[in-house]
Amino acid sequence: MSRLPFARRALIVAVATGSLLTLDSPAALAATGIVKTSGAALTVRTGPGGGYASAGSVANGRTVTITCQTRGTTVTGPFGTSSIWDKITSPAGYVSDAYIYTGSDGTVAPPCIQTVANDYPYTSDSWHQADPWNFYKRECVSWAAWRVRQRLGVDFHNHFRGVHWGNADNWDDAARAVGIRVDDTAKVGSVAQWNSGTFGHVAYVARVNSDGTVLLEEYNKGGAHLYGTRTVTKADVENYLHF
Repeated sequence: MSRLPFARRALIVAVATGSLLTLDSPAALAATGIVKTSGAALTVRTGPGGGYASAGSVANGRTVTITCQTRGTTVTGPFGTSSIWDKITSPAGYVSDAYIYTGSDGTVAPPCIQTVANDYPYTSDSWHQADPWNFYKRECVSWAAWRVRQRLGVDFHNHFRGVHWGNADNWDDAARAVGIRVDDTAKVGSVAQWNSGTFGHVAYVARVNSDGTVLLEEYNKGGAHLYGTRTVTKADVENYLHF
């Protein structure tokens, strides 16, 4: 079916009713959707991905209010394949947009504010287990892969674009091999990468500060398989990968 873009739908409503919607008005920002499954209830997650814990469920056919949208794990459902996740109000949590009829193949609500926090879904799992994208859990590569998938909407995995990414010290070579830009420019959403050390290291660039320093989010920097943040200078990082 044709899914009418939200902005166009809002304009049609405004013209038909004789009202004018501004971009910052609640009506213009509000969005609703209808749950569509094969009949079963749709699981609501605590974060934008199937690896997050359940926060409840919503019945097939129910109308939900979408407060914001973000990128997460890629899901295939009745409305195609999508990495968009909708944050809904009741029960509070996230559902895959592939199961929500919104009238658009794209986003229909404001982007969710991306916080700097440990929202990784495998914080207590063994680091001897592989994650769904075939890196070992709670390693720096698993965390960076998670952030690339969640924040950038890239279906990244250990054999992305036919190349084995492996340990962190191989990521710059793998990126160049598949046409991903590698340079010395720090940008939010890029992956910081080092070749030094036994296996190298990767981290996610969460913020570039006004003084040029870079806030990183990472896992297993100290070898304890834990989440952490730190601020470094741009030059402290060997490479930046831009997915």
